[in-house]
Formats: sequence, C-alpha cells, structure tokens
Amino acid sequence: MAIRQFKAESKKLLDLMINSIYTNREIFLRELISNASDACDKRYFKSLTDTSVGITKDDLKIHIQPDKESRTLTISDNGIGMTKDELEKNLGTIAKSGSFDFKTENQSDNIDIIGQFGVGFYSAFMVAKKVTVISRAQGEDTAWKWESTGVEGYTLTETDKDDVGTEIILVMKDDTDTDHYSEYLEDYEITNLVKKYSDYIRFPITMYREKSRQKPKPEDAGDDYKPEYETYTELETLNSMVPIWKRPKSEVKDEDYNEFYKNKFMDYTDPLRVITSRTEGTATYTALLFIPGSTPYDYYTKEYEKGLALYASGVMIMEKCGDLLPDYFSFVKGVVDSEDLSLNISREMLQKDNQLKLIHNALEKKIKNELHSMLVNDREKYEAFWKEFGRQIKFGAYSDYGMHAELLRDLLLFWSAKEQKMVTLQEYVDKMPAEQKYIYFAAGDSTDRLAKLPAAELVMDKGYDVLLLTEDVDEFCLQIMRSYPRKDAEGKDGTVEFKNVNSGDLGLETEEEKKAAEDATAENKNLFDAMKDALDGKVKEVKVSTRLKDHPVCLSADGPLSIEMEKVLSKQPGSEGVKSDKVLELNVNHPVFAVLKAAQEAGDTDKLKKYSALLYAQAQLIEGLPVDDPAAYAEAVCSLMK
Repeated sequence: MAIRQFKAESKKLLDLMINSIYTNREIFLRELISNASDACDKRYFKSLTDTSVGITKDDLKIHIQPDKESRTLTISDNGIGMTKDELEKNLGTIAKSGSFDFKTENQSDNIDIIGQFGVGFYSAFMVAKKVTVISRAQGEDTAWKWESTGVEGYTLTETDKDDVGTEIILVMKDDTDTDHYSEYLEDYEITNLVKKYSDYIRFPITMYREKSRQKPKPEDAGDDYKPEYETYTELETLNSMVPIWKRPKSEVKDEDYNEFYKNKFMDYTDPLRVITSRTEGTATYTALLFIPGSTPYDYYTKEYEKGLALYASGVMIMEKCGDLLPDYFSFVKGVVDSEDLSLNISREMLQKDNQLKLIHNALEKKIKNELHSMLVNDREKYEAFWKEFGRQIKFGAYSDYGMHAELLRDLLLFWSAKEQKMVTLQEYVDKMPAEQKYIYFAAGDSTDRLAKLPAAELVMDKGYDVLLLTEDVDEFCLQIMRSYPRKDAEGKDGTVEFKNVNSGDLGLETEEEKKAAEDATAENKNLFDAMKDALDGKVKEVKVSTRLKDHPVCLSADGPLSIEMEKVLSKQPGSEGVKSDKVLELNVNHPVFAVLKAAQEAGDTDKLKKYSALLYAQAQLIEGLPVDDPAAYAEAVCSLMK
C-alpha cells in the first residue's frame, strides 16, 4: 500500500508539532476530546435542519477505552464523521482545520466549536507511535481508515464501520527510564485528565471502570463468615458537562459554590464572598470568582502564583492565568470562561490582545465594587478580609507610583486612636472638625506606643483623631496618595493632606505660639549649637518645640523621609545608609531645660555633652528607635544617680 506524504513541508512541520508547540504531553487527551466534541456539535447542528440525521443532542457522546494488553487508547464519538476527502484534507494537511471552516460557514448560536488551527490532532504523536483513525461520515455508507506512524506519511484505505462517527486508536510508545507512557492507560490518570481539562465538555465522556463490591451474604452463612468481594466493570460518565458558572444563579445554592471552591482550589474553609459576572459585547465571558477566607500559607512569598483558571468554551486552557488579575487582587481565586479569546496555536497560551485587556479591566472593577459593597453592607466580614489581605491592598495603592491609589483608597482601613477601631479614610474625614487642616497619623510598631507619643497626645488634646499605622507599608501608602477628597466649608470639592504627627508644622499652633518658639530658639542659639555639635551629626537641628506639653524632648523629621520610613528602608538590602533628617525638639517649660541652661552657663561642656546624649537617647526610645550605644546610655544614667 502506497504511503501518502503529508503536505506543507510535512516532516519539518509535524516534528515541530510534536516536539515544540506543546510543552505538556498530557494535553493530547484534551485535544482529541475537543475534536470529538466538535464532531458531535456539527452533527447536532446538522440535525436541526435535516430530519434524516435522526439523532438528538442527548444521543451524542464520547467514549474512551484503554487496553493495557494491546497498549492502545481509543477515543470514539458518534459525531458527524469524515469522508475520504475530509480525512485527506483535514488530516493529510497540517494546520487545516475542518472545525474552523465549519464555524465560518455556519454562523449560529447553536454551534460551540472549539477547534481553530487544525493542529491539535497531531499532539497524539507525542504519546503514540502509531495513530489510526476510522471514520464514517453522516450520510455515507462507506467508512475509511487513516493510519500513520508520524512524519513518514500516512495510508488511507476503505474499511467497515457500523455507525456514523470517528474512532481514534493510539498505540502508545514504549516506556523508558524517564518516560512512562503506560500511565495514560490507567483509569485514574484518564479520569484525572478529563476532570482537569475537559470536565465541562457539553457531551458525556464515558469509560468502563473497574470497581469492587461486596458479595451478598449467603443465607446459610455461619457466625464466622467473612465478607467476600468481587470485581466488576461499570460505564461511568467522567465529566460534569455543565459548569457551575454557566448554571442559572437561581439554581445554585451557596453551599454549591462553597463546595466547588473548596474542591477546585484545595481550601478547607468557605470563601468570604462569591462573585459572579456574565458579560456580552466587546468582552464576552463568564466569570466565577471567590474571595478566600484565609491567607494561603505561601501568599507573601515568591512561590505564590496568582491567576484565574482560564477556559475557552468549557476547555481548560490555563490553570493560572496571571494576566487576568492585577497584583493587588492576586488573592482572588476563580475561573473565567470565554469563547472570544485569541489563543496561540497550542491553546496553552494566550495572545496578548485587546480582548484579554478588556476582561482584565472589567474584572478589576467588578472585584473592587464587590469589596466596597462588602465594606458597606457587611463590615464584620470585610474586616475579616482586611485582616488577611489588607496588606496587599495597601501595597497596591503604593505600587506603580500610586497609579492605582484612586481606585483602592476607599477600601483602606486604619486604626483610629479616637474611635478605638478600624476606620476608612472617608469615615475619618466625615468626623473631622471644620478647622482641622490635616489627616493626622503616627507610624510605628504598636498602637499603644503610638497613642502615647507626645505629638499624638497633643493632636488628640485638640479633639482631632490620629490614625495609628503599624505595618511597614502604611506610611508609604499615605505618602504616595498625599491627600484625600474633602469638601470645604462651602461644599466645594477639595482635598486634605496627610500629616505625620512627628514631621513638620502640624498646623496646631497659633501665630503667637510660633513666634514665641522662634524667639526662644534664637535666644538659646548658643546652647542648641553646642548640643548639635555634641551629637556629632545625629541631628540636623536642635530647637524649641511647639508640640510638647509634658514631655521634655522628642524627635521630628525635616523633609519627606520620616523616622519610621527610615526604619523600614534600613531593613532593605542596599538601603542601609538611608537616613531621615532628624530634629531634636526641647520643651523649654520642662525642668530638664533649666538643667541644660545651668550646665551651659557654668561652662560645664562635659555635662552638657552627657545631657545631650541622654536626651537624644530618650527621644530615640520614645520613637521606638534603638539606642545607638546602650552601654554608654546605661552608664550615663547611673552616673546621674551618684
């Protein structure tokens, strides 16, 4: 029998199909099942206009039959079948898609054709050393057999087949030390692959499975009877067919969504929120998303991989498509199913086209709106979410130079010193007195310590609230935003800036108080210069404070880099030398100041140096900073007790 040659540079192209285009050999089963599904769709579509077809949608099916002894795997369907010419054209010409031609010629909502490129069939050669296709077309009495061992070509002969449809018989390659092709003949492996890739093919995928059951107990069995078991085979449908996200929402219970989530994404807890989205038009897709109830163990590590499971017409294309989610919503789990995706030739990857961007943007808005709805309508649940994933939202507001801050700012929560609970920025602004100039915050590692900062106490004594920030990203997040919307006294749109209580002018002092502090600083210039020299570059300036009430001393920062930001950055590789410009502020009404003045007036430079170091160390401790030289500090304190 003459061997026919593949067309279109067959050897080179087929070699490319087998060895390069597909990265994961297990997808061969997905491709063959998808082709079988297309064949069933074509026959169903034909039955709608041709009564002679004599078949209903419920009659159409796909069957898988492994045979370990002969090392064959058979995938059969009762779809439209192929004529001799179609076998020649579709299988003899690589990259010729009969499914694509059919879809182009018959525009209808009743068609759900998967195939596009005409190359999926050849993925069979990744696992098979010989492929046989036996097909009988609808309306034909004659069947044909196409057979090939790969790049050398194929044969095409007449054969017998009782029913319309197609059988594909794979003779599996021999096992090697590294490649175990026999695994694709195991029931459990086939079942897993169908569940993974083809669970939502809309025609039943069946297979006879070997099972075990207990034999009936004989009536005359004695007390010493031991149960006996027998093995039997049963025809089992492997796929679900209708995915949960395509079922009417009214028919799906919360328990169904929860169970699907836990099984699909390997979680033990119910999701906090279920998000459904169906969109038609420029971006046609169906999405089923979940907000997890707890943080994955590896969430804040490099090993964590974001992404949604991506399906094209019910066939899984990617287990985790990261392009569908922005980083700040990377905690979201779920699936997206679309018929309009531009896939690459292997269907393993997406083309970077506008369609994908449209879906990404739509999902971003949907997730944001759902989170905000949870914040407004179910505060307890939202705060539970915030405890798990709030850090990621704040990173999102800070990243990309604050590009996403406007989108995310209304989702942010911070601890209120006044309210003693988490509040949104809008809730803070709504309760601001009319005369308050800034949104005040303090940053550190403990809300208790921050509330006791001298500057924080001063702000709160004025009746103003202070946001207490305890995560390393918090201050960076607010600084990148710079301000938050606030209507002025006349109801016009405006903004209010964020202000660290330990930096710059707090806007609390009267002009008289400012003038008095400036005069006092000028009056004590010699003292302050001596203290600055004694601290040997540790501070940019020593001055009289307007923010101290009962405390003798505090540290503030001059410039955009706060003391807390310095602490955070110092832990980053390559940022060890980053320093904020510190200012040592003194309370001229505190008894300690009089002691300093006395030491200066007495000309006791050693005592002044010692007092300066002590006060600076105390200011460091108040700010939660480590003392530069703990041993020297302890010695200095003890010397005062002599």
